[in-house]
Amino acid sequence: MIDKDGYRPNVGIILCNAQDRVFWAHRRGQDGWQFPQGGIQSHEGPEQALYRELHEEVGLESVHVAIIGRTREWLYYDIPGRYQRRPGKFKGQKQIWYLLRLGAGEEHVRLDLSPRPEFDAWRWVDYWWPLDQIVEFKRQVYRQALTELAPLLAQPAAR
Repeated sequence: MIDKDGYRPNVGIILCNAQDRVFWAHRRGQDGWQFPQGGIQSHEGPEQALYRELHEEVGLESVHVAIIGRTREWLYYDIPGRYQRRPGKFKGQKQIWYLLRLGAGEEHVRLDLSPRPEFDAWRWVDYWWPLDQIVEFKRQVYRQALTELAPLLAQPAAR
């Protein structure tokens, strides 16, 4: 599903633990690490997509997490042609970002539930650490999401 401006609706997931460290996942078969994210299907709202993606990519169910907050508006990024699977099909992604708190034990995290797992490793990192690690074209959206959602946690101001 792509909107009239060429953007695919998507959800981004910032999952934190009790120490406000965030879930950082390694993309299977690639060098990159990122937050979980995924497309919103035509029959879904953002929250439905959040829970589906959380289960598919991380193995968690809604009972394992609490929603702390979400971004008020869509956040956009363009995908450079060299990163597109089908160049020219769409411009990029528009995302609603959710901040979640893990309320269950880490043993519930499962990266192998999907027939084609998105991730093959994960770790907890400091809240702002992903800004220096994420691929350049996603950096501004990560900064916007982390900055907007940080006041919901006991986080220091953005760098």
